[in-house]
Amino acid sequence: MSLPSEAANALEAFQAVGSWEQRARMLMQWGERLPALADEEKVEANRVQGCESLVWLVGRLHDGHWQFAASSDARMIRGLVALLLARVNGLSAAELQAVDLPQWFAQLGLARQLSPSRSNGLNAVLQRMRELSLTQN
Repeated sequence: MSLPSEAANALEAFQAVGSWEQRARMLMQWGERLPALADEEKVEANRVQGCESLVWLVGRLHDGHWQFAASSDARMIRGLVALLLARVNGLSAAELQAVDLPQWFAQLGLARQLSPSRSNGLNAVLQRMRELSLTQN
């Protein structure tokens, strides 16, 4: 499966840096670029269950392709979610089902830095995306 262009850009950028400190800084920058959700989108119905941090997710289907937006109260999670959005935005529901989250973060060189709770939280975000894509197909 080919990567969306933003995911390819992220992959190229993260693979170009060598140290964890540089990756962590870049991760924070990705989080800062995440567009803010409107207050009316930060409601309980849009909150992702299974995350220790607060994460809100909204998704819209455009011409058979999904566009997600998300926000989090935690800087590190915001960066990780931004990279997840780069990977999944523009995919069809079927392509979304096939996304391999551990592989994506391994390709970015971030897998070892994901604690079990962060991993579980990101899996919960991806699972919520998949649920949205199946209910609005």
